[in-house]
Amino acid sequence: MKELNVLDTKITYYNMNDEDYISLTDMLKSKDGDFFISDWLRNRNTIEFLGIWEELHNPNFNYGEFAIIKSEAGLNSYKSG
Repeated sequence: MKELNVLDTKITYYNMNDEDYISLTDMLKSKDGDFFISDWLRNRNTIEFLGIWEELHNPNFNYGEFAIIKSEAGLNSYKSG
């Protein structure tokens, strides 16, 4: 994997099939660390975005499991990962 430096933060990226992918985790860690990541992953809009991305790019996407995750996203009791 390669790295780039953005505002003194190292962001990992790699290229696959002529498309670049960046590490969202690296970007989020530069903001507020792990707390911000877990908070971001509980956000219903984030879950919906990730579900759409998976539907488009993952032929093995588990729609049933995602429906359960999506129904719980945004609730105070929901914990990601």
